[in-house]
Amino acid sequence: MASGLLLGGAVAALVTAAVPAHNPSGGFVDPPPDKIVINVATVNGSGCPAGTAAVAVSEDNTAFTVTYSDYLAQVGGNSDPTAFRKNCQLNLIVHVPQGFTYAIAEADYRGFASLQAGASGVQRASYYFQGSSQTAAKTHTFPGAYNDNWQATDTTDWAQLVWAPCGVQRNFNINTEVRVNAGTSSPSKVSFMTMDSTDGDISTVYHMAWKECPGN
Repeated sequence: MASGLLLGGAVAALVTAAVPAHNPSGGFVDPPPDKIVINVATVNGSGCPAGTAAVAVSEDNTAFTVTYSDYLAQVGGNSDPTAFRKNCQLNLIVHVPQGFTYAIAEADYRGFASLQAGASGVQRASYYFQGSSQTAAKTHTFPGAYNDNWQATDTTDWAQLVWAPCGVQRNFNINTEVRVNAGTSSPSKVSFMTMDSTDGDISTVYHMAWKECPGN
């Protein structure tokens, strides 16, 4: 991965060894042979305070990574009553070469959870382009007792991919959340779930699919 920049910056990468994406006819569409620039327009949410998230683009332009350092939800004990749910919305401006469009084909999420028996944790993500009614959403639930790293993968079939409109610039929104439910666990015991970079390798990876726009 390219080295990360704090949100608000831009990352550019040149294709070196592109990994092609499948298309429904059985052929392949390579990532465009030019640089892709991802600018983070805004970042909002209780799970990503200013300066606590970073973004980087892979060298082959087929993925980008978001790393968090303060994305934690918890319940029980002396936890703040509002701390049971944390969220983060990324508003991205993705500049791609003319004649191409992209979609997020897969997303990998990682973190750590310590959940008491009777409690549960939830990771949810939704994806949509500004001005579009199409939204892709995925939810993963982790029941307690649980005390380990966790991983969740969202995979979208080619026919269900939400593609960026051709010929216009539309910001891409990714809205994630982690939520911890106390359930039947003891109110005196803390349960928590993170999506962060505490150990240096916990991150969120988004894999991009490519296709040519009509008329190209």
